Amino acid sequence: MLPLFKVLSVVPLLLLICDPTRAEILPSLAPSGPWDSFNYAPTTRTVYATSIRHVEPTVSGSENLLSGDHGSTILNGNGAWLTLDFGKEVGGLISMNFDSINSSSSSISLAFTESPMFISPNLSDDSSFPIATMNYDGVLSVPAPLSSGFWTQPAFALRGGFRFLTIASTGDNAPVVISNVSCAISFMPHVDDMTAYTGYFYAKDSEFEDEDFLTKLWYAGAYTVQTNTVPVNTGRQVPFESQGHWANNATLGVAGPIIVDGAKRDRAVWPGDMGIAVPTQFVSTFDLIPTRNALSTMFANINPQTGALPESGPPLSQLGSDTYHCWTLIGSYNYYLYSGDDEWLNTIWPNYTLAVAFIEGKVDSSGLLNVTGLRDWARQGGGGHNSEGNAILYKVLTTATALASYAGHTTLSLAYSANASALKTTFNSAFWMPEVGMYRDNTSTTLTPQDANSLAVLFNVTLNDTQKELISEGLERNWVELGPVPPELPDTISPFISGFELQAHFVAGNDTRAFDLLHREWGYILYTNLSVQSTLVEGLTANGSLYYRYYQGYNDDAAYTSHSHGWSSGPTSALTFYVAGLSITAPQGAEWSLAPHVNGPTSSVEAGFGTALGWFGVAWERGESEEPALILDVTTPEGTAGAFTLPKGVSGTVKVNGTVVAQDAQEGQVVELQGGILQIMIS
Repeated sequence: MLPLFKVLSVVPLLLLICDPTRAEILPSLAPSGPWDSFNYAPTTRTVYATSIRHVEPTVSGSENLLSGDHGSTILNGNGAWLTLDFGKEVGGLISMNFDSINSSSSSISLAFTESPMFISPNLSDDSSFPIATMNYDGVLSVPAPLSSGFWTQPAFALRGGFRFLTIASTGDNAPVVISNVSCAISFMPHVDDMTAYTGYFYAKDSEFEDEDFLTKLWYAGAYTVQTNTVPVNTGRQVPFESQGHWANNATLGVAGPIIVDGAKRDRAVWPGDMGIAVPTQFVSTFDLIPTRNALSTMFANINPQTGALPESGPPLSQLGSDTYHCWTLIGSYNYYLYSGDDEWLNTIWPNYTLAVAFIEGKVDSSGLLNVTGLRDWARQGGGGHNSEGNAILYKVLTTATALASYAGHTTLSLAYSANASALKTTFNSAFWMPEVGMYRDNTSTTLTPQDANSLAVLFNVTLNDTQKELISEGLERNWVELGPVPPELPDTISPFISGFELQAHFVAGNDTRAFDLLHREWGYILYTNLSVQSTLVEGLTANGSLYYRYYQGYNDDAAYTSHSHGWSSGPTSALTFYVAGLSITAPQGAEWSLAPHVNGPTSSVEAGFGTALGWFGVAWERGESEEPALILDVTTPEGTAGAFTLPKGVSGTVKVNGTVVAQDAQEGQVVELQGGILQIMIS
């Protein structure tokens, strides 16, 4: 057998890191290893271009603007321009030196884009508003007269996400001499070392053209969420700036830093997006302060009479979404599960219970939620007795059951649990189509949506494993070469909903199908030269173009699509929770689950993360013909308790630290464990 990296047992359980906004113990850093080379986060807060993407013959010395060489570059008159490539998604404020200004009429402009498809000296990609001509934002003009010396981009004009910067001379034909062009990173403002992760993942993929695909994808998802973690005063202005302008100086919530949906746009709190982004955050950086601030913002904007929560945070502050109302409630559970923040839970509890009562009040005599707040992730046809809305409500009720128990409200917990059970029964009666093997979208259609079916498996609304297997099979029927096309939003590939589908295939026990989905969809997203090859795009059309939602809100504007959207990072947590198999099931990991999925293109996996209780790590390796079927090295905090589930296709005698704990164990059998340093061997 190949040796595993034996690092788990030497990781310090706790490192006291004082956060001035919270008196708590934060996890220690992840161990160092070969995975560190895949971390996309910048090593410094000031970054320079890594290459020249385009240069006009009228530009001299462009290479002087690259990292490590700060000589001068000459823009020789009007129309001279060059494009700098920062090598990955960055965001922040540009600075430069004007070394020589030879005319009072000299001026320049800056144009920004994430995708190379929209490199231009005349236009940035669109971030303020979508327009079919793809020319809404324009450029940032630095007008005449220019002054010699150091110049910094105005704070209001911050660009939260870009890879390419185009600098053009726009004045007379006199030369403009510049140097030291840099970007001061604006995201993760509260963190000095953005590479200092508290979690990691490492695996080789034998079935993809790049064997490091899974590791790169894990880190790309983590970095995506980092770029979506922003200062509270850097939101997109609403009302939007007039055509030819943009502004990112709006207040986003009650405190910062805060987690938003995208680096370039919308730059606002969206609770549905957080359903994917926050688990990513948990397994990679444990940077939960932005999540707490985002959720507190949503509760601060509750309707005190009705209990309705907004769909999005300020300055958008959109209303009228039953599903995103529910996502705030689900997000509250996720935050508490990861943090164990009793003080916060007590603070929001009156508004939390008011919000649960609001959504339960929409359950009518049918026993189903009647969805009247129609705004959602862009899906069509979500109103009435809709299966997606009811699946999400079921998750609200099961998580509310747990939160009420943790908060000491036993009677309320029992009531939520009873309502969840009743909804589950009614849901299956109303929506399950046995002849199709999937759930229908609503009580008056046979359309089988990607979102509701994925969420029903993931949230355990299904009644049995057979249903889960049938749904997994049925979801694959929506696939094209690049991944699933939702029947509820045709000609679209949504990494947001696909993130839930990915998890659903793992839950259904179909590892092969889950890895196939990873290879198809995220294999394209991560490597396509249409995007930034470091963070994850918001969505695509079915053929892989950037005209995401061209007919559903984005006005045929491919330049408006975000290339760093946390809702697309589902593989990061899925690789940790399912492939490595380690997750927590009680606050801070007082209880945990070890359920690796070993039937894929990788024969060994390492991963880990931390909580305030300490380090959680696993390294597993499949055995060859005459060796143990599976060996796992596991580290969890002393005093915790866990449950190890034998993977599909693995059976035999189970030994823990050399002691037999189960004879003739079969796949799916659960072995109870205590926290500590363990070696588990199945042979």
